[in-house]
Amino acid sequence: MAVWDDVVGQDRVTAQLAAAARDADALVSAEQAGREPARGEAAPSADPGGASQMTHAWLFTGPPGSGRATAARAFAAALQCVSPDRALGGGPGCGFCDGCHTALIGTHADVEIVRTDLLSIGVKETRDLVRRSSLSPSGGRWQVIVLEDADRLTEGAGNVLLKAVEEPAPRTVWLLCAPSVEDVLPTIRSRCRLLSLRTPPVDAVADVLVRRDGIEPEAAGRAARATQGHIGRARRLATDERARARRAAVLKLPLRVDDIGGCLKAAQELIDAAGEDAKQVAEEVDTKETEELRAALGAAAGTNGRLPRGTAGAMKELQDKQKRRSTRTQRDSLDLALVDLTGFYRDVLALQMGASVPLANDEVRDSVQRIATTSTPERTLRRIEAVIACREALDRNVAPLLAVEAMTVALRAG
Repeated sequence: MAVWDDVVGQDRVTAQLAAAARDADALVSAEQAGREPARGEAAPSADPGGASQMTHAWLFTGPPGSGRATAARAFAAALQCVSPDRALGGGPGCGFCDGCHTALIGTHADVEIVRTDLLSIGVKETRDLVRRSSLSPSGGRWQVIVLEDADRLTEGAGNVLLKAVEEPAPRTVWLLCAPSVEDVLPTIRSRCRLLSLRTPPVDAVADVLVRRDGIEPEAAGRAARATQGHIGRARRLATDERARARRAAVLKLPLRVDDIGGCLKAAQELIDAAGEDAKQVAEEVDTKETEELRAALGAAAGTNGRLPRGTAGAMKELQDKQKRRSTRTQRDSLDLALVDLTGFYRDVLALQMGASVPLANDEVRDSVQRIATTSTPERTLRRIEAVIACREALDRNVAPLLAVEAMTVALRAG
């Protein structure tokens, strides 16, 4: 299975990346053979019109669920491919050799995959990345830095990254991922080659769930349709009973906002559900992290013994990190609920307008039909705008309960 097989519904992007991987492979092979690169094997250049399709910095953009990080990791694997088939004319990215396999699972020594479960990526972490990028490959063909959350770089971190992207080491490649070009500093994106991914077709998402995850075709199709082509959410919905239960609860909300009391109760339940998600993550991760740090600092695991002097700062730093992670987990869970709510009203609008499109939430067709027949398209659009306004308020750090209460009251008013 080639590394590109998991990049769903992005034929144009995979063709560009495969061409760049071939040029990169030819460049390194020529360098190792001690000869000058042939025509078409030019050194990486930021100029898209250059002879080589390869360049030193790439920016993958696309809506959530489009597979930005998957495409970046597949490209990183192709750059490290050492398959002997390349000598027979095969393209890099076989998916089976040691270079491809270790890059895909995240254990390749020369592929650094950076993702964050915090609200932002700061200057300190970025400086560590820049230092890493200045090293020559230790055993692979390229030094590859995959930054999956480039949109979470603080302004200071972006300025630190700029110099490294502008003047990279000879065999270093930066792969940045963000929802849109506007989420990245103009000075950085102007030095990257842009690849724009689209939302994958529902059928393609269902197919990959069946092929790669062994999910029954009917369940895969239902999950892909419900998430409107979001690969990660579709997989979670098809495999996690708790995710299905939470989504079912969200889809009942439009029928529960008949009065102010119902609005406030529904808002509180949404916040509580998001908080429960954050608590689950904390129980799974925080305790282990704390015990590991305590052991590293000299305290016996599982005890409340005093830590050595001078280590309180390290414990405080970990607690702050865990608190920020909990905040992001709660916001992400709440945002996911709001996306499901938007999908519900999208179905309502489709019925009201007589659109010949399949419903994303066909399992609650009765509820969708009820709302559609008791309101108007204008009211439905206002309700969709209320959900979008709530998401924007949360992005501006408005207190979650206040933002959600304002939304549920607006849903009632229509």
